[in-house]
Amino acid sequence: MLSLRAVESFHIGGGQMYAQVFRLTAPRTRWPVLLWHGGGMTGVNWETTPDGRPGWLTRFLEDGWDVIVSDAVERGRASWSRFPEIYAEPPLFRTKNEAWDMFRMGPADGYATDLSTRRAWSPQLFPIDAFDQFACQWVPRWPDHETITQAAYAELVRHVGACVVVAHSQGAGFALRAAQIAPDLIRAVVGLEPSGTPPAPQPGNHALPPHLVLWGDRVQEHPVWRRYRATVDAYCGALEALGTVVQIVDLPAEGIAGNSHFLMMDSNSDALFDRVARWLDSVADEP
Repeated sequence: MLSLRAVESFHIGGGQMYAQVFRLTAPRTRWPVLLWHGGGMTGVNWETTPDGRPGWLTRFLEDGWDVIVSDAVERGRASWSRFPEIYAEPPLFRTKNEAWDMFRMGPADGYATDLSTRRAWSPQLFPIDAFDQFACQWVPRWPDHETITQAAYAELVRHVGACVVVAHSQGAGFALRAAQIAPDLIRAVVGLEPSGTPPAPQPGNHALPPHLVLWGDRVQEHPVWRRYRATVDAYCGALEALGTVVQIVDLPAEGIAGNSHFLMMDSNSDALFDRVARWLDSVADEP
């Protein structure tokens, strides 16, 4: 049998993403909401919470919004391409002990396979008892695919037209860039703990849509998230200097303690959704 390497040429599609569309018979709002997930995740993050409540997908539909949920390039239902023929490297797999620290569930040395000896932060609003089940949602991810993923998100926005984007973590980083790529189409951006490096503000662009950014607990205590927060704060400050409407919500500074990295999955996610939805009502339906 010939191996794939022995074949002179072959044709494989790549760079695709998946989008699932939910259209209401009579939406209350003018624009659909695009929900973008974080790194090593898929659109299922928006469907339910780990403790079994309806997720923000349902909440937006109940609030009268059409919704489009994506699986980004290489994730979930978008599928992925062969490596090393198409992708140069094998994928990365997030481990539970890594995620325990990175998602700010508990201290780095607090993860244990024995549930009785795991140590979570207190207070902790993520349903810790469901952490292992939540880990079953995680998928492989490839480093250095920002360019093809950003291109797919930009194409999605062009295909949908006028919209608002609600995004988490790595997806929120893509959303910040998408707002600069298509400021005429994106009516508002909501970033839940954006990660990565934001784009450089464009001094000549005074038409960026309103931005809302939310941060959970213990960000300043974690070296990686402290760095992400600093870069996003600097970016938001530069946007404000250009006239963009920006609101930063620091939940612990408001006395709301215990939120993890997954704000849309924590036990107060319904209250946070209401806050996001009312902010969108105030900014996203303007002409």
